[in-house]
Amino acid sequence: MNTPRKLTPQEEARLHQVRKNFQERRQISDSLKSIKKKIGIYSGKGGVGKTTVATNMAVKIAEKGFSVSLFDCDIDCPNVTKTIKISDVPTEKNKKLIPPKIHGVQVMSMSFFQEDEETAIIWRGPMIHNAINQFLSSTEWGEVDFMLVDLPPGTSDAPLTVMQTLQLDGFVIVTTPQDLAALDAKRSINMIKKLNLDILGIVENMSGDFFGRGTGEDISSEMMIPFLGSIDLRKEYKNTNGPIIKESKIVNQEYSDIVDSLLKIVE
Repeated sequence: MNTPRKLTPQEEARLHQVRKNFQERRQISDSLKSIKKKIGIYSGKGGVGKTTVATNMAVKIAEKGFSVSLFDCDIDCPNVTKTIKISDVPTEKNKKLIPPKIHGVQVMSMSFFQEDEETAIIWRGPMIHNAINQFLSSTEWGEVDFMLVDLPPGTSDAPLTVMQTLQLDGFVIVTTPQDLAALDAKRSINMIKKLNLDILGIVENMSGDFFGRGTGEDISSEMMIPFLGSIDLRKEYKNTNGPIIKESKIVNQEYSDIVDSLLKIVE
């Protein structure tokens, strides 16, 4: 009878990492199993209003009677809590974090755990990966119809980590009318396609006389993805008391139309 060969230290380390990764994936899967749909709100560049769109979409979906979670995965610059104007923080029960809720939306963000919101978070890829895994596995999400995930911008390590970890059901791409924003939107769409993930639609933000309009529809037609709607750049956005759909009827209607289009696709 042959004696099993003893593993080298390098092989032992690789085996340990495989076991650790498997355990993490199982913990995350167990944590998210009660969430029916997980949708990423994504853009190829910052500054297109991705967080504003994610926040207002989440609140609008909740207004339509669904249970909603909003997960801020932009680890470097977490802004969801400022946009939705939540002051409560997560509580703990049975060694699990319970997200606070506002406007019918439960919220989880890295910003809850920052002592100073102006401090830069300077992390390399593995630290971002570990932080996201920790958030997902240690949070008690409960029974949720929709989780909207505010992803980091770009096409590199941070958004890739989120996409591979969360197993999202689809993505909403946010662009603005400018040519450079459109180019970056196409890059983000191509990244998602390379990962064989679903694109649910595209939203054009900041439309109007100042930046122009129609870019979102052009991308939709060119890349054969649904166009969910456009959001005009309005003076109402100067109001920072909370989600703009709570302050403006006309903006509320814009988001209502976008969410209705999205719900038709995912349901």
